[in-house]
Amino acid sequence: MRPRSTTLTSLAALLGAALLAGCTSDAPADGPAAPSASGSAATDGSGDSDFFDQAEYDRQLELAKETPEGPEDKPWEQMLRPEFIDTAEYAKKGGGDAHLCFSNAGVFNPWRQVGLKNMRAEVELHKEIGKFTVLDAQGKDDKQISDIQELTGKGCDALIVSPNTTATLTPAVERACEKVPVIVFDRGVETDCAVTFISPVGGYGYGAAAADFLVEKTEPGAKILALRISPGVDALETRWSAAKRAFDKAGVEVVDAKFTDGDPARTKSIVADALTRHGEIDGVWMDSGATAVAAVEAFEDAGQEVPPITGEDQQDFLTAWKEKKLTAVAPAYPTFQWRTPVIAALKILGGEEVPKEWTLPQPVITEADLDDYLEPGMPPLHYAMCGCEELPGFPEKWGGKE
Repeated sequence: MRPRSTTLTSLAALLGAALLAGCTSDAPADGPAAPSASGSAATDGSGDSDFFDQAEYDRQLELAKETPEGPEDKPWEQMLRPEFIDTAEYAKKGGGDAHLCFSNAGVFNPWRQVGLKNMRAEVELHKEIGKFTVLDAQGKDDKQISDIQELTGKGCDALIVSPNTTATLTPAVERACEKVPVIVFDRGVETDCAVTFISPVGGYGYGAAAADFLVEKTEPGAKILALRISPGVDALETRWSAAKRAFDKAGVEVVDAKFTDGDPARTKSIVADALTRHGEIDGVWMDSGATAVAAVEAFEDAGQEVPPITGEDQQDFLTAWKEKKLTAVAPAYPTFQWRTPVIAALKILGGEEVPKEWTLPQPVITEADLDDYLEPGMPPLHYAMCGCEELPGFPEKWGGKE
């Protein structure tokens, strides 16, 4: 299995709104952003990524075009190019209900909050799960290392891990693999000891989809503003490196690439500054859509028309897109992926085959299907691709109304 969907290049993993906290170089993509420092990479995202891997880039762009295997109406069970492995050695012996454990990087943003609700609801569907233990690392590597150690001593039949960061959590995951079958998802580690690694197509696919849209909607020489959320995170770095290649190939100029720290106020300030210095911006590319609405509002505050913009499947952005008639696209890092580790764990404990690398589809919302993902009654920070509409407690447990 590739360490976090790459071959030899070290990567780290994913998306959503971030709060300013933590200070590791591989801060989680949808977790605490690395603190900014004047003149450092944390304030200027214009450089090319050291994370780039040509073979993985090619692979993801190919996967994004393929039709996955599996139930058409259950994307969280679908698979792209699965290579199955035997799991008979992990089959639960002695009968009795299963005890699943989950070491979570944290629930410090809406994307992760929606995801955890999905996972808990998936657990409710399976009566063979007698106990589900969750420990929250609160975006801290040292706490998650301790959490994983604690969980491996609690009699867990299988351990699900969403790592806070890549390199730092690798040794803890490797130690856990010696004691219990491990399922890693969302973010990766630099080891293939987990029974399966679960994630959507990946950052290259996301970044390229957003960049290709802007290239299509602008002319050569257009001025693009890139809003990035946090440095040193694989799925964000790969998103950016894929976008940079698309822009360079098309002759589109990235006039600024700035880190927002997931902060709406900072996002507005960056947009305002770009408009002051460049006079006009022809498109906005984002590696995470958490502050997309803030970017839209910044153009409106400046009395300018909102240019083509990329966002994500968050309800506030989808609503703004519809109501303001924006020219937009929304690649997704779907929260339905939080259901898959539970399904995988039960298959493993049942001795059933699973893919060594379980790659899920990664849809993109376009103008044509925008209405399909707008969900009346759901809160602004709800993620549309949750795959949760038929789960127990929907929509109330997700903050929605009937």
